[in-house]
Amino acid sequence: MSDSLVIIPTYNEIENIEAIVRAVFSQEKAFHILVVDDKSPDYTGKRVRQLQEEYPNNLFLLERRDKKGLGTAYLDGFKWALNHSYEYIFEMDADFSHNPNDLIKLYNACALNGADLAVGSRYVKGITVVNWPMSRILLSYGASKYVRIITGMDVNDSTAGFICYKRAVLEQIDLDKIKFVGYAFQIEMKFKAYKKGFKIAEIPVIFKDRTKGKSKMSSSIISEAVFGVISLKLKSLFVKPQ
Repeated sequence: MSDSLVIIPTYNEIENIEAIVRAVFSQEKAFHILVVDDKSPDYTGKRVRQLQEEYPNNLFLLERRDKKGLGTAYLDGFKWALNHSYEYIFEMDADFSHNPNDLIKLYNACALNGADLAVGSRYVKGITVVNWPMSRILLSYGASKYVRIITGMDVNDSTAGFICYKRAVLEQIDLDKIKFVGYAFQIEMKFKAYKKGFKIAEIPVIFKDRTKGKSKMSSSIISEAVFGVISLKLKSLFVKPQ
């Protein structure tokens, strides 16, 4: 039994899913994986079920009926993890933009070095992003600077999606009251943890853009983040953290 669960949300990741599963399971530390699949038309879920025959005790699949968004996929995964007694719960993309070799760095930050939430950060030591166009780097980096100014969080990469949570963090955040489902979901989760006084550590990682499959980024996701941050900050001034 592992104390750590890696949640990987998928929608049309057939080109990446087998490789990412095998890469996580090849780590020196034992991790379990929960794939949360939104009924991918390319049969990503079917491939995971086939892989479960090879990994019956450490690969799990949560299949949802339709595409509901990244945030709700993680929320469903968090609830599953809490119901299955994991102490460390990870967010990670399926497309290798997050290096599985860095999982142990996030784990050690929480398990050994006192962090409650460890963020795999692209911006804590300069800008460590590979294969992104300059326009996207500026958008992402600028968004994180904007979030830091508005919220007051001492986090350089607030939109990062490569994260390790201690169980206690997810237990004390009311997951049913998380509002955002896209890019802003990552900001909201960090902000909720920050408002509750949890220690957030940023671990430098190299982020590589996907080489297979299609990005899920859209203008609506970006606008949700921009306007959502202001909403989060204003509500925090009048409402106790949930």
